[in-house]
Amino acid sequence: MNFDSQTFTLKRKFWKLFGAEFRIFDQTNTEVLYGEMKAFKLREDIRLYNNKSKTEELLRIHARQIIDLNAVYDVFDSKSNEKIGAFRRKGIQAALFKDEWLILDAQDQEIGKFIEDSTVLALLRRFITNLIPQSYTVTHQGQVVGQLKHRFNPFLITIDADFSQDPGKNLDRRLGLIALVLLGGIEGKQ
Repeated sequence: MNFDSQTFTLKRKFWKLFGAEFRIFDQTNTEVLYGEMKAFKLREDIRLYNNKSKTEELLRIHARQIIDLNAVYDVFDSKSNEKIGAFRRKGIQAALFKDEWLILDAQDQEIGKFIEDSTVLALLRRFITNLIPQSYTVTHQGQVVGQLKHRFNPFLITIDADFSQDPGKNLDRRLGLIALVLLGGIEGKQ
């Protein structure tokens, strides 16, 4: 698995009858991850593979709770079965006003977060129109390491990730890519 790119793009078809399908590409437009989210699951369990043929499972996301606004999603390396981190959504206030997710290390200690760009734009998105693309700032240990930005397209959910502010890869790129999946899948169900 090659996650050396500084930019990535997640693409998800908007009109899929059941579940969701994710494809993540690097800056050379090479597919680096493929995943599916099953429909009608009470507890999210998302598997990410090296390509659409699913020859090699690379990462796994598993929700701890069934339904919870403060949900925690554990992230595992599928080969070693080692937990590499987790994401915790910041409850009802974040869901209503401005999305915020905490990035946790393998011991559930906060190491960073990704936060929606603007409270005013977030309120407009939630109560007026969802046609305003979302944008998030990603931090690690208090330092900005990246940006996540939705592109407007009514037929394809596209989110770009730019980690060029983190050339030393302080934030594990696998966790950065999982942030993309959570925005494309979990947030997409709102």
